[in-house]
Amino acid sequence: MSDRIIAVRTRKTIYHEGDTAVKVFDADYAKYDVLNEALNQARVENIGINVPKVLEVKTIEGKWAIVFEYIEGKSLEQLMKENPTKLDEYLEMFVDLQMKIHSCTCPMLNKLKDKMNRKITEADLDATTRYELHTRLESMPKHNKVCHGDFNPSNIIIKDDGTPFILDWSHVTQGNASADVARTYLLFKLQGELDLADKYLDLFCRKSDTAKQYIQQWMPIVAASQSVKGKKEEREFLLDWVNVVEYD
Repeated sequence: MSDRIIAVRTRKTIYHEGDTAVKVFDADYAKYDVLNEALNQARVENIGINVPKVLEVKTIEGKWAIVFEYIEGKSLEQLMKENPTKLDEYLEMFVDLQMKIHSCTCPMLNKLKDKMNRKITEADLDATTRYELHTRLESMPKHNKVCHGDFNPSNIIIKDDGTPFILDWSHVTQGNASADVARTYLLFKLQGELDLADKYLDLFCRKSDTAKQYIQQWMPIVAASQSVKGKKEEREFLLDWVNVVEYD
């Protein structure tokens, strides 16, 4: 299948096979994480968002794999690079799609706040900082909106007819949408897209009528929770963000 590789991600490779996309995980990838990803994707298939359907979960040469519908098209990330003059138009589409996700509910999803509390506990931070983060998280308004958890332009495929499909729901939860926005903002920053990060945040706040300060309150929490996994340089970047916004 090596000649049909679509993408290579951390500890997983995605192949194109006929009318399907096959995500193959590394041999040491935990079974419960694979099954949880398939379950998450299946749960959001019917909430009114264009999502590739899960077709099968199986093993290939001893490795777990999830088989999805294959969506023909280009990623929004690719379109942004190919058509820089249309960046504002694509960013509008990006924000509109994220707001559409946030308008949905899916009661069976795991709760964002529970996941973040667990991640903060695991973070490489001193006890005082962890306490401050837990306290701040507990004080944030409790919502039940669908939050993608890894919403970035590479996870959006635009078909030739303009229909967008949203991929990779492995991190989806239900909770406060502003945490999801903070995550996307930090993803742009991680990728070195500093101007795009600020432009995205300004546009989201304007279109959703959300105060930027409210989203900024989430950034230390999100940064700490996301620092638990990933590359060393990413962890260092995210932990720097834990103290960017002063605690009350």
